[in-house]
Amino acid sequence: MNDPCEQYSGGETTTFDSTESAFDLEAANVLDSRRSIDFQDGNANFNRTWLPAGNSSVAGLGPVFNNRSCQSCHVKDGRGRPPADGTSLSSMLIRLSVPGNNPTTGGPVAMTNFGTQLNTEGITEYGTGTQIPKEGIVTITYTEEPGIFPDGESYSLRKPNYTITWNVGGGATQIKVTNPGQPYHPTNNASGSYLISPRTAPMMPGLGLLEAIPEATIRSFVDELDINGDGISGRPNIVWDTTQAKSFLGRFGWKANQPNLNHQNASAFLGDIGLTTSIFSTENCATGQNLCSSSPTGNGTNPEISNDRLARVTFYTSLVSVPGRRGWKSEDVRRGKEIFIQIGCASCHIPRIKTGDHPIAEIANQEIRPYTDLLIHDMGDGLSDFRPDFKASGNEWRTTPLWGLGLIERVNGHEFLLHDGRARGIQEAILWHGGEAEQSKNSFKSLTKDQRTKLISFLKSL
Repeated sequence: MNDPCEQYSGGETTTFDSTESAFDLEAANVLDSRRSIDFQDGNANFNRTWLPAGNSSVAGLGPVFNNRSCQSCHVKDGRGRPPADGTSLSSMLIRLSVPGNNPTTGGPVAMTNFGTQLNTEGITEYGTGTQIPKEGIVTITYTEEPGIFPDGESYSLRKPNYTITWNVGGGATQIKVTNPGQPYHPTNNASGSYLISPRTAPMMPGLGLLEAIPEATIRSFVDELDINGDGISGRPNIVWDTTQAKSFLGRFGWKANQPNLNHQNASAFLGDIGLTTSIFSTENCATGQNLCSSSPTGNGTNPEISNDRLARVTFYTSLVSVPGRRGWKSEDVRRGKEIFIQIGCASCHIPRIKTGDHPIAEIANQEIRPYTDLLIHDMGDGLSDFRPDFKASGNEWRTTPLWGLGLIERVNGHEFLLHDGRARGIQEAILWHGGEAEQSKNSFKSLTKDQRTKLISFLKSL
């Protein structure tokens, strides 16, 4: 447990800034001014606000989309959140699919008329004024589920419920569907049998370091059959790389459904902003969206994001630094770390890992403290989205890295955690754990209030 350098969460890339800019900084070990210029150029493209075709050099938005820039979802490179008004999904999105697996990729099967992501915005065409219909709108409500710790302290968990109003037939018909029972349960309706998965935007710090972890290291954490009998049986997700047309170990996304950062970025450009790349060169217009596919943007043939621009964004996202620890020498924080390990949290949230070789030298061979194994784990029915994603079942989610956890409130003004932001802070996030984490959650519940406070103090120091 002794780690004399544990304040260096990102190894030599670590920056020590606890202001609201903490997630938006260049890795500390970038010493070449030319590479800093490339980093800033990538940052500028990450922040760029895109417009519909015909407007300017930043044209290409849509025809359907969720946001106009990367930064709009990843505000200050930080954590997305559910909408305060229950409807404006500014840093959150809804994945879509129908039951089954794509026979080529092994991934989700697109929903007829809507694809694999609900786009809640549509462009107004430059010059013609034609409005491209949004695919639908989402409303979120919550049900409180109260509970009591063994020591008598009460708590409450909020369970989200989603209502989607589908925009079918170019706006001619509105079909309103509320998912009954479990919030994301598949429902038969006029749009067909479908599966949905709400996802908030994840944080940007340290992504390049996660990419630089050797696959052999990640696979060394696998215990799919729980041979050691600790109740933890994490496994890798195996996902499709469109560039190489074959499957690889997944690392990024809430279900580890992306193989590398370049692929992740290209996928986000298309799905979130409606911008094509050489990797995903077909516009995001699903079958039956006639106004979408006939728009100037919708039938374009040239990638709207060049390979050079995509590479610069990927370079930027690879070198966003991880913030260093605060208060790590505090006795309460030290005791909290001991409790974290004692109740089994470190079995999935691996404290210390070493990166390997990587084309970006700054992130290669670094001793980092991400608190993740990058594997997918069964987190129980309570967190299930009932939607398979490659090898990940509805119950399985990638272990979320914990570095930067204690700065989310300062950077983004909230503490909404988990894949859909349902948890209003660290304690609620822990209490939602189930499945493989059921034993650790119950151990947490059995702690004294003082012990729970120390554990949370440790997590807020990360």
